[in-house]
Amino acid sequence: MQKVTLNNGIQIPIIGLGTFRAKEDDVYNSVRIALESGYRHIDTAMIYGNELEVGKAIKDSDIPREELFITTKLWNSDQGYETTKKAFDDSLKKLGLKYVDLYLIHWYKGEQKAADSWKAMEELCEAGKIRSIGVSNFNVNHIENLLKTAKIKPVINQVEIHLGLPQYNLQEYCESNGIKLEAYAPMQSGGIFTNEDIKKVALKHNKSIANIALKFLVDRGIIVLPKSIKEERILNNKNIFDFSLDEEDLTILKKQWNGMRLFPDPDNCSF
Repeated sequence: MQKVTLNNGIQIPIIGLGTFRAKEDDVYNSVRIALESGYRHIDTAMIYGNELEVGKAIKDSDIPREELFITTKLWNSDQGYETTKKAFDDSLKKLGLKYVDLYLIHWYKGEQKAADSWKAMEELCEAGKIRSIGVSNFNVNHIENLLKTAKIKPVINQVEIHLGLPQYNLQEYCESNGIKLEAYAPMQSGGIFTNEDIKKVALKHNKSIANIALKFLVDRGIIVLPKSIKEERILNNKNIFDFSLDEEDLTILKKQWNGMRLFPDPDNCSF
């Protein structure tokens, strides 16, 4: 699996398994399938309600902990200095781990809350409980506010990115600050599967529509988190390193940009 080097020198597999909306047996089984087939990067969050099952699947896999990259996230209602530390400890216990590889602020909920949460996360990082810290659903102005007081720079900004919402400007800003973009909903939550233009590109390369959507992002250096509970799709999603997109393909794919979001704009998050 191809890896990306973060600004702290730690490497992250460029494809991970997303677990949003995956519950109980489904998430346990999907994580086991992913790990058995070569995935080493798993993404979860407190609000997903599945950290316990993700942790059990990791334990039952018997894969050495140092080979894995595990991410979880701080939920909005837990933001703040002391509450962040408690929320993190709760997540760590549910996962059954001694540390996580990446801990993210899930959504931006104001400059002071972000600063207080970040300070706690920096201390957890220094204590060895977190290897890397980052953010999720942060726009440029949110990152600029965080950097006013941050001692440790975020390694990742995990946001909605797909062919319809390629986030070129955000990537340019983040890359200029040494921050990698990570894509959730890289296949528009399944919305691309009936797209005839993408289907033509897929047929040309004897690949799936999902492969094309993921390849487009990975070629830009974006880390991707395709989510599925189906074994066939989990296995297929990582098979994107044996073909190349040409200029004709890119012209077709770039025409899919429509700016439509599936999830709230981080500047207007009400929860």
